[in-house]
Amino acid sequence: MDTVDVRPAERSLKHVQVREYVRDLLAAAEPGTAAPSERELVAQFGVARMTVRQALDALVGEGLLERVPGRGTFVAQPRHRAGQLTSYTEDIKRRGMLPESQTLLARREQAGPGVARALSITPGDAVIHWKRLRRADQQVVCIEDAYLNEVLLPGFLQSGMPTSLYDALEARGLRPTWAEDSICADAAEAEEAGLLELSAGAPVLRHSRRALLADKPVEVSRTVYRPDRFTVYVQLGGDS
Repeated sequence: MDTVDVRPAERSLKHVQVREYVRDLLAAAEPGTAAPSERELVAQFGVARMTVRQALDALVGEGLLERVPGRGTFVAQPRHRAGQLTSYTEDIKRRGMLPESQTLLARREQAGPGVARALSITPGDAVIHWKRLRRADQQVVCIEDAYLNEVLLPGFLQSGMPTSLYDALEARGLRPTWAEDSICADAAEAEEAGLLELSAGAPVLRHSRRALLADKPVEVSRTVYRPDRFTVYVQLGGDS
């Protein structure tokens, strides 16, 4: 491989040269296209790995590139506007991977106090409990427990479980427009560890969501992620 001569451009910082090279290289690339690896760029430019990492970090920060844990760095999908909710299926597709779901449980239950409060219903009211093991490119990523107000979704369990919950809600005019989310680190319980292919007590990310359409609670979910296979991205601010 030829080595790029950086000496004629001494006025420009080396990480800027690497950054602009990668930007030009991938300017017309489709989302999901792999970026050059750090090793390739180190060899090509004859610079330190830290210099290359600084260049790629800048492009990740701009939204041109996206790091996928365990896979590498890729051209990112255009960023959604701040506040726009996406489903797991949409999010994984945006990262250039194939989403898959395995239903572990789908049944009618009575709402416990916490779920009832979050859905603004009375404890004991009927809810739909849908538990899924979710994968990306055939690798286990998370376990998701979703709770839905059965009154809003008559016949949901009898109509065949959809590929995407948010697509199914949208078809009924119930797609959430905003959510209250919380994320924390925790240790995997025994059952979770088995499903996630981890050892008991291994670190996990717990994500709780209360999703609403206007002021109407539509969904409450609790998701447990393998932190080595999923990165949470949060966009703050946006067009006013």
